[in-house]
Amino acid sequence: MHDPREGVTSEGTIRTGASRGRIVPAYAEVLRAAVDAVPGRASLYVYGSVATGTARAPSSDVDLLSLGLPDAAAARISATLSERFRDRCREVSVAPASVEELEAPTDEGYGLRVFLRHYGVHLAGDDPAEGLPTYPADAAAARGFNGDIARHLDAWRADLQRGADVAHLGTWIARKTLLAVAGLVSVRDATWSTDRRACAARWNELEPAVRVDTLVGWLDAPPQDEQQVAAVLEGPVADVVDAFAAQIGCWRDEGTAP
Repeated sequence: MHDPREGVTSEGTIRTGASRGRIVPAYAEVLRAAVDAVPGRASLYVYGSVATGTARAPSSDVDLLSLGLPDAAAARISATLSERFRDRCREVSVAPASVEELEAPTDEGYGLRVFLRHYGVHLAGDDPAEGLPTYPADAAAARGFNGDIARHLDAWRADLQRGADVAHLGTWIARKTLLAVAGLVSVRDATWSTDRRACAARWNELEPAVRVDTLVGWLDAPPQDEQQVAAVLEGPVADVVDAFAAQIGCWRDEGTAP
């Protein structure tokens, strides 16, 4: 569910509804189990609909991010909790990152700092994000979030060639590409939104020659045909990547972030 509080403050910074006070009570047990599963002083944050109070059981995901948790441990915890709480949510996902990534003077590091400051709610462990400033709703933030879209396009092409699961791949393509579209719309309209559906509709108005209706449809009904995925990759997805590179810019080398 989209966060109705997301937008831009009067100072031009990003506004969201992510708050400990809005965490959906139905997911309290899931979050306690996640905290118990994360070892040592690794940090744990919840984000998404659970953090903004818009989640609905059992169809919503529980989205978590950890700093300092190895990839294998994050995957294991995700699988274990997803199975344990399948009556409560669609999936529990623990995304791993590192303090080094958070502090890096790169677009990726900047995007992670913006994300944790405005979208993450701290649950456990050290909190290296504490004290981060508010960030402008601008192209730098959009680039930090989705400046890797060109890299993803290359990876999606390779995955399709290797025979990846079409439905899973199509869902991921739709979610990531439409988030990049949201960044483009936000910059073009001088606003801030990660609402994939609303921004796709606005994009279709701004760029009627590059419609993304098929990608929106994949959010609800993933594709089953490999040729259809290939055609969309080389059509609207490639066009969105080109637009993003031209209007916002892709991730740059170390030392060039704001």
